[in-house]
Amino acid sequence: MSTPTLHDATPNAEAAGLATQENALGEFWYRFSRNRAAVVCLFVVIVVIAAALLAPLISPYDPMSGVGAAQQPPGSPGHLLGTDHLGRDMFSQVIHGARVSLMVGFVVAAFATVLGVLIGALAGYYGGWVDNVLMRVTEFFQTLPRLVLALIIVALFGSGLTKLILVVAILSWPQTARVVRTGFRTLRSAAFVDAARVSGVPSWRIIATEILPNVLAPVVVVASLDVASAILTEASLSFFGLGDPNVVSWGGMLQQAQQYLRSAWWMAVFPGIAIAVLVLTFNVLGDGLNDALNPRLKDKD
Repeated sequence: MSTPTLHDATPNAEAAGLATQENALGEFWYRFSRNRAAVVCLFVVIVVIAAALLAPLISPYDPMSGVGAAQQPPGSPGHLLGTDHLGRDMFSQVIHGARVSLMVGFVVAAFATVLGVLIGALAGYYGGWVDNVLMRVTEFFQTLPRLVLALIIVALFGSGLTKLILVVAILSWPQTARVVRTGFRTLRSAAFVDAARVSGVPSWRIIATEILPNVLAPVVVVASLDVASAILTEASLSFFGLGDPNVVSWGGMLQQAQQYLRSAWWMAVFPGIAIAVLVLTFNVLGDGLNDALNPRLKDKD
């Protein structure tokens, strides 16, 4: 009988690793799918993302150009959701508005996650004065009224989608930082971390490869909530006239619909429903992710 060689063992190890990953994904999906509302919301998010990406193909008209009579009601020939006060197709505007909302939501969530993870990891791992300084900065940003400060900054420095995203992102990272800090403070004295230190593994590798993967579950949940919060903040700023006038956004549509609520109710109803549904969808999706990723809930099953 031949003795297994290193060459023979490597494929077996890779196969075992893939099997473990498949089992983890299967367990995650099983737990996630038990929350039927979250599964429905995941489907809604996928549909909205697909519609936003394919907006130029799906929308029948240019959302910025008048293509018919003004204030045609929903169901009018060629205009499923009617037209606005300038004769622009409402369906085309709603579809293109999804692109702005999703882009703001995902970019802000990504920026807040990266910055929050960096600050929370450093504060939680090193502790001491590093923790004190970083947490005081975090608390300062956390106490700021996000919408009011965003209104002031955008009003002072001008509107624009890039500026709006930057402002909202700068104000959105503290919650992620606190979640990551808590996880790092809990795990920095764990046995596997001590073993890595004794082995001479540098601190940055311990942070990145030993502790961080174990605290990513709550970060994913917070990120999904950040998407919803960013979408709502962007809509609020656009509603107050501080959005980018060169793009179609749901908040901007609501701002233009104010003076036509009695004569053209659909101008406000459809973008309002779109905002409410998408924000609610990401919040319910966050609950589903928490159910699937929370280890305490796993222990109760």
